[in-house]
Amino acid sequence: MSTAYGLAGVVLVVFATVLIGTLGVRFSRTTSDFYVASRTVTPLRNASAIGGEYLSAASFLGIAGLILAHGADMLWLPVGWTGGYLVLLVLVSAPLRRSGAYTLPDFAEARLESMAVRRVASVLVVLISWLYLLPQFQSAGLVLRTVAGVPVWTGGVLVAVVVAVNVLAGGMRSITLVQAFQYWLKLTALAVPIVFLLLAWRYDGAPGLSSDLPPRFPERTTVSVGMPVTVNVTEPARVTVDGRVDGRAHDGASLTLAPGTHHIDQETAVTFPGGASVPHVSGDPVKTDREWSIPLGGDHSLYATYSLILATFLGTMGLPHVLVRFYTNPDGRAARRTTVMVLSLLGAFYLFPALYGALGRLYTPELLMTGRTDAVVLTLPGRLVGGLGGDLLGALVTGGAVAAFLSTSSGIAVSVAGVLAQDILRGGVRSFRAGTLLALVVPLALAVAARSLSVADVVGLAFAVAASTFCPLLVLGVWWRRLTVPGALAGLVIGGALAGGAVVWTIAGPPDGLAGALLAEPAAWTVPIAFTVMIVVSWCTPRRVPPGTARMMVRLHTPESLNVDRGTWRPKRV
Repeated sequence: MSTAYGLAGVVLVVFATVLIGTLGVRFSRTTSDFYVASRTVTPLRNASAIGGEYLSAASFLGIAGLILAHGADMLWLPVGWTGGYLVLLVLVSAPLRRSGAYTLPDFAEARLESMAVRRVASVLVVLISWLYLLPQFQSAGLVLRTVAGVPVWTGGVLVAVVVAVNVLAGGMRSITLVQAFQYWLKLTALAVPIVFLLLAWRYDGAPGLSSDLPPRFPERTTVSVGMPVTVNVTEPARVTVDGRVDGRAHDGASLTLAPGTHHIDQETAVTFPGGASVPHVSGDPVKTDREWSIPLGGDHSLYATYSLILATFLGTMGLPHVLVRFYTNPDGRAARRTTVMVLSLLGAFYLFPALYGALGRLYTPELLMTGRTDAVVLTLPGRLVGGLGGDLLGALVTGGAVAAFLSTSSGIAVSVAGVLAQDILRGGVRSFRAGTLLALVVPLALAVAARSLSVADVVGLAFAVAASTFCPLLVLGVWWRRLTVPGALAGLVIGGALAGGAVVWTIAGPPDGLAGALLAEPAAWTVPIAFTVMIVVSWCTPRRVPPGTARMMVRLHTPESLNVDRGTWRPKRV
């Protein structure tokens, strides 16, 4: 893809985002405007905005990359991320809106009448949101490096600045308009190119993935390694190297890569002959095309699949930037209608990433070697279409990727800023703006300092933490009147500690075997433990049921037209 076209796509999306965001400034005057858009957002606009912020870098880039590398097992990600809204619709969407709260900590305090529960919920909101923001900034760096060859930190800084401008200017009102626009842009950016890619695939004879061999280079191919990488070579290959391999410099010299692991330094070009087996990043499975297309083929894959399903189905209701949007609906009925529309919008979007992953397996196998499988969506238009058409489609996909980072980062910034403003600062519009800067600076610094991670993997870990903490709190808080303050605190702390510990261990590099699978996909054991702890501790402390529980339960489950207590709940200041 031409650098000029790619940068043009980035600039146009950034300009449109800032322009639309400034429209919200005209309507954002009160604290309620900044936090929940004064609860006047229509279901269709809110559903589009939810789709805009929910479809992050993991959805736009990460799913296709994981499917390219791991195959059919990764199809559960889009299924789970969509199905999570069905669970949210059935269990919590309408009661959450009727609570009258602004944020998740607001709901926790309103339901349990405890500042301690509120403070723990606030800490978890910030940590989950920062974990979710980290891959957004890193992916922005990947996109700009792919398009223009700039340093990886540039993309994260660009996204942080644009998000800060929009959120500081108009809060939730601005972000709602921006995110609704960005959903439709992202859908277009995936749907239009895939038509041309499928036509090019058909013109190429419609090759399939049915052999018993791992991916091979179809012709003489030069692979440029932008970042240092350790690869696993399964078959000896005679290559030409311009750079450093295994600590030795080579200037266009021939070299035989023996089976085993080899370290390739950054800015090294390796040329493979046609038919050579593609080396894989060390640690990633080397699958034949047939193994790639059949699910549940690896070690512990059955456990990983069930744990992934549990995390994605239950984690959705615990994502702060998703739940805060349900507070913007006029009433509980509108919240339910919004959720049904979201299911339709997400279902339409998730039809496409699997196609990009499968085509990438055929036409961009070198990404398995560089470890940049997340770039498959950006690479395919130039590889299959080429010429001016490929440049234009590449610019469109690049613009959609930038929209993914901006929309998700905007939603997270709003949710974290709301929590920081109420629980750490003094509240009000000025505190909200100060909280926005803090919400963006910390994950940006982590993204610059941390090693590059798989986008969808990190987002999946955020889902696991959310499912292990806020899911039990919301489900039991909405449907079980015997939930007590000690029970809620114990479940939040233990669930958060177990899932958070698994996250830290996984990012640092988990062990192989069953222990590695348990840590990489912790939801299957952390979620049941969190639920059990909340229930058992609540049973053991029956006198700690909040005195206003009956009144709050009536409020949560009575339609607004019949509920005499229709005011907005306000947090107590201490």
